[in-house]
Amino acid sequence: MKLKGLRWWVVGLIALATVINYIDRQSLSVLWPEIAADLYPDKSADEHKSIYAIISIIFVFSYAFGQAIFGKIFDWVGTRLGFVLSIGFWSIATALHALARGVLSFGIFRAILGIAEAGNWPGATKGNAEWFPTKERALAQGIFNSGAAIGGIISIPLIAFLTIYFSWQAIFILVGLAGLLWLVPWMILVKAPPKSHPWITDEEKEYILTGQRNESFKEEDKSEEEVYVPNTGELLSHKQSWGVIIASAAIDPIWWLFVFWIPIYLNEVYGMDVKSIGIYGWVPYVGAMLGAWFGGLLAQNRLKAGWTVNRTRKLVITLGCLIMLPSLLAMANPGAPVTAVLIMAVILFGFQTAIGNVQTLPSDFFSGKTVGTLAGFSGMAAKLGAVGLTSLVPWLTSGGNYTPAFIIGAALAIIALASVWVLCGKIVPLKKK
Repeated sequence: MKLKGLRWWVVGLIALATVINYIDRQSLSVLWPEIAADLYPDKSADEHKSIYAIISIIFVFSYAFGQAIFGKIFDWVGTRLGFVLSIGFWSIATALHALARGVLSFGIFRAILGIAEAGNWPGATKGNAEWFPTKERALAQGIFNSGAAIGGIISIPLIAFLTIYFSWQAIFILVGLAGLLWLVPWMILVKAPPKSHPWITDEEKEYILTGQRNESFKEEDKSEEEVYVPNTGELLSHKQSWGVIIASAAIDPIWWLFVFWIPIYLNEVYGMDVKSIGIYGWVPYVGAMLGAWFGGLLAQNRLKAGWTVNRTRKLVITLGCLIMLPSLLAMANPGAPVTAVLIMAVILFGFQTAIGNVQTLPSDFFSGKTVGTLAGFSGMAAKLGAVGLTSLVPWLTSGGNYTPAFIIGAALAIIALASVWVLCGKIVPLKKK
């Protein structure tokens, strides 16, 4: 049997895994008002937020650690088995949330979830590199990335709907089972890499492998002077590297501020129960999805029009930050809940417009293994920034006033913008000093 367009079936399954990833991730925040009322009936709203923040911080730390672990695992066992391990463990961890009875048990299950869920991203990148020629990888990456936004859109109303019929414990089990069911088509469809897959057509195999070989030849043809691959010390001696690291550390917490706290905010500020949160809470992720598409298409359009990488990156990143800045300040007094979630949608639109181009900066400045090293440092800084802001939110929002948190978010957007313009300077490939 031969299956035409097999690579698109593969990336479709990876995108679906990303949707499931976000449903699993968001379940706790959506269900938290019910969980807190069930497990901590005698504690105040501020105490509930503090407990939730501790659990969320454990998740982020584990998530950052898991990216390093699963990057190695995918290189070791391959894409097929790597995804089995990643989604298998995170689905079981999600189901185990049903047994949690306090911070310790939630923390343990959340740590396993964070480590395993992190495997989705290096796995998707590796799968993209295996299954697509170089010229199609941006489109494949866009399909995969859209899964994160779609997962955010689906997860909140889906979890809220399930609360009509099921307890919070049963919902965690059902969501975990969805991930395990995903393994069935994955194991059947992804039998082997394209070079040896029995279902791939000869034409598609040649198309994929030829497109990958051409890129390899280009890299091999570069002279030693053209390829600058500094060691870690040399890498960190460049102010541009610190521009990327600081920009990542500043901008990423803005995303996690909303990923972690949208349901809690709607519950505390507007008194919404889980079902009402399901009606409103998905709206910001529509903005995120549109922003991801807009930022990528705008950069692609400008580069095709002959703009330099420097001019293009700065335009798109600046535009994204300038969209976020007034919107974050407007959250100080948004008025009606409809207005609040629409402003959040604008904020996440701006974030996604900018973040894709921030994440390309390592490859704009360096080549070879240095790209991964700088991306790793900036990714670590981003997660540490998210931990810092998450730990401050219960204190900043004491009494239900979220204005200080949004003001800090606006300040972070300014810091990210300044890092790109001042420290990164002209965005061109760097040469040895």
